[in-house]
Amino acid sequence: MTMTQPVTGSTAKVLLTAERDQPRYYGHLWVFDTNVAEVLGTPAPGDLVDVYTHRKRFLGRGLYNPHSKIRVRLLTFQEEPVDEAFFAARLRAAAALRRTVTPHANACRLVHGESDLLPGLVVDRFADVAVMQTLGYGMDVRKELLGDVLTQEAGVKSVYLRNDAKSRALEGLPLSKGFLRGEGPTTVHIHEGKAQFTVDIAEGQKTGWFCDQRENRLAAAVYAKGKRVLEAFCHTGAFGMQAALAGAQSVEGLDVSAAAVALAQAHAEQNRVASICTYRQADAFDELRVLERNQQRYDVVILDPPAFARSKKAVPHALAGYKDVNLRGLRLLQPGGVLVSCSCSQPVTDDEFWKMLQSAARDAQRQIRLLEQRGQGPDHPVLAGMPETRYLKCLIVQVL
Repeated sequence: MTMTQPVTGSTAKVLLTAERDQPRYYGHLWVFDTNVAEVLGTPAPGDLVDVYTHRKRFLGRGLYNPHSKIRVRLLTFQEEPVDEAFFAARLRAAAALRRTVTPHANACRLVHGESDLLPGLVVDRFADVAVMQTLGYGMDVRKELLGDVLTQEAGVKSVYLRNDAKSRALEGLPLSKGFLRGEGPTTVHIHEGKAQFTVDIAEGQKTGWFCDQRENRLAAAVYAKGKRVLEAFCHTGAFGMQAALAGAQSVEGLDVSAAAVALAQAHAEQNRVASICTYRQADAFDELRVLERNQQRYDVVILDPPAFARSKKAVPHALAGYKDVNLRGLRLLQPGGVLVSCSCSQPVTDDEFWKMLQSAARDAQRQIRLLEQRGQGPDHPVLAGMPETRYLKCLIVQVL
């Protein structure tokens, strides 16, 4: 175990402001810099600190970073040792949940940061490979320990670090990637039900795959049998693959990335559905307008664009963008057609997204009815005290 400082105890103390005692903070694992009234001691970045309320009652123990707006990421509300056994227990519990909720896939979100009470840590599992991101300073200095514990408790053979997320700069951390434990190819074959995929853990987006949409892909496929399907912002074609395997008449995919389009086509060949799948490189925003002008019509339209809003300030602009693409998608549907509309913008609420879609339907002069309101998969659980852990929205509606 390679560490830069002890892991079990804490000598430094962080005293909070009275404002941090409000009920809305109950169970929240982040202590923002504006919540800190005083720091007693000289904790280094990544050190454990004990956190006390303004009334000097023990609140919790967490990882400190003076360079971040998130000054402390709380690990526990108990006065307990934070040692190798602590992390082993947390990772063991995380792995047990995934065995329960993802029995039909060999790819899942193994650790969903705060939702698994491991703030600043994300781990996705692809077959026997764990792809780890240490997004907080405290987790980063413990990455060697975490790599050891992952191989012991999750049963993976190798651990690949994808520490190239831009958010690490906000923590004062460098960008890097490569194998932390073990070695092997950086492409991994996975399956979701009947569908087979290839994940590029080194160059793919995020950790290489979006496990959070797994159940939504299967739900959307239910409506695809015998239908013409358009998958805009298709990335590597995962929604379309499930639709094709469910018996779609045809699948057409659009994505701005040539590399993503190439991998989508490879997935079609891998799943033996290439004869009904067509993928092309195109800006989906522009192409939806072109398809509308050409009076193209589909039975199912799937919209899964990238995040439009990273902050509350960006929400109005994001909702305008979502409305535009959903309006186009609705106009491309045949009567009785189905729209699958997704948003991974955490600041956009479920209610705001539904109202946006209703507004788009009015402008498109389409009557719609809601069939399913969905979110992220159960391997991406939502911590009740942290609304930040709930981000994915997926609405399935029918045009009447």
